[in-house]
Amino acid sequence: MKNKKVLFLFVVVIIILFSIIFIYKNMIKKSKVGNNMSSQEIVDYILNINSYKAKVTVQVNCNKKTNKYVIYQEYSKENGSVQEVLEPSNIEGTKITNKNGNLVMENTKMKLSTIFENYKGLGENYLDLSVFIDDYRASNNVKSEELNGQIIIETKCNNGNKYRGSKKLYIDKEKLIPTKLVIEDNNQNTTVNIEYNEIELS
Repeated sequence: MKNKKVLFLFVVVIIILFSIIFIYKNMIKKSKVGNNMSSQEIVDYILNINSYKAKVTVQVNCNKKTNKYVIYQEYSKENGSVQEVLEPSNIEGTKITNKNGNLVMENTKMKLSTIFENYKGLGENYLDLSVFIDDYRASNNVKSEELNGQIIIETKCNNGNKYRGSKKLYIDKEKLIPTKLVIEDNNQNTTVNIEYNEIELS
């Protein structure tokens, strides 16, 4: 009977210890979010994402004309990226898949598909957050600032394209998510504005 009591107390102590360890780990995890993270830690977090899913509104300004699109984006390091046009309705269902150096363009409504193998222009996909991250990491000309609860990180583009002089990513400090990506020409006019309406990072 005495041995059973000792065994019972031992089990209870083990359970309490595991509970304390679990609670402590969660407290440490929670202390590393939002206001408790430094600006650089937030930037590093965004630069090290492995995948994301997003619904974005894209505004393209060209020759005094503005076009708007709603696009679903999905990216992972293992599976590459997928972008599908949701609006406007005349190009709805247009889908671009980028994986292993191959580009597949298809229209899911019309069941049309074209494959470009070893496509060299993949790095020019300026709508993709992962491309911004790659450009930012590779550039020696970057800067960051804080403004109105957001961290803005910027990289200059050295691709010779006058319509893409720089890219700025706006990051919400509280929610730890990008809110928009702005591409400017060499005269600092906005050529592309990408708003992240919904985004999930991992």
